[in-house]
Amino acid sequence: MSKSVWLGRARGPVKLAMIGFCGLALVLYVWLVSARVMDPETAIGMQEMIRPQGRPMVKLMMFALIGALFFASLYLSDFKGDIEPGRKGFFDIVSLVLSRAAMILVAVIVLVMFYEVVSRYVFSRPTLWANELSLWLASFVFLLAGQYAMQQRSHIRIYVIYDHMPRWMRKTADTISVLLITGFAFALVWGGYSDAKTRFLRMETFGTAWDPPIPGTIKPFLLIAIVLVAVQAISNLIADWNREIADLHADEIDETEIENIRRTLEEHN
Repeated sequence: MSKSVWLGRARGPVKLAMIGFCGLALVLYVWLVSARVMDPETAIGMQEMIRPQGRPMVKLMMFALIGALFFASLYLSDFKGDIEPGRKGFFDIVSLVLSRAAMILVAVIVLVMFYEVVSRYVFSRPTLWANELSLWLASFVFLLAGQYAMQQRSHIRIYVIYDHMPRWMRKTADTISVLLITGFAFALVWGGYSDAKTRFLRMETFGTAWDPPIPGTIKPFLLIAIVLVAVQAISNLIADWNREIADLHADEIDETEIENIRRTLEEHN
């Protein structure tokens, strides 16, 4: 069993909650598919899944899916990847949890597109929703990826001048960078809040046959995402304030990858 990153003894209960919500979602999915096969006229389809008003089964399914995603993200965030740096900042846990949610959504997008390909080219029954659902989920993944990259310090940085600065000047440069990020986040929220609020309150839709509320959800989440990135930047600044320069951007040695390469070379020789 891998060492717990932050959950500790709570890992077991979180795992049970994840299994429970996943099981509930699977049971509800089987029930919905069976109902659609037996009575296609009154069955709940994807058209109704984004319109839960007056449909308790749809609300229960959404509750199960959100719960499964939430607890799966919590559980997976308790494991450290081979090339992931250790947790250092006060906001790292939030970023790790959301990054696991984004990773899960990538897998969901793959399944959705696989379903669409099989439905379209094998059964000649293309869907109205697969492309838009993939676009919708990919938008969340794109926005969450920026926060994860910030937490991992993976954004492109050029150190030709930075490495030769004295410590006080490097701290000044880092502080200016964070202030610029924070200022941009403030300006974006200041200028986009009213529009995002309007779109969210009327749950503006995409204007297509399936008509998902992509504008009504993505625009508000864009503002949330940029605020999260700014908070993570502040967390990085505090965590890295007294670190040596060699620790800030030294390439992580992926021992697992090196061992795999060595094994492959030995097999071919």
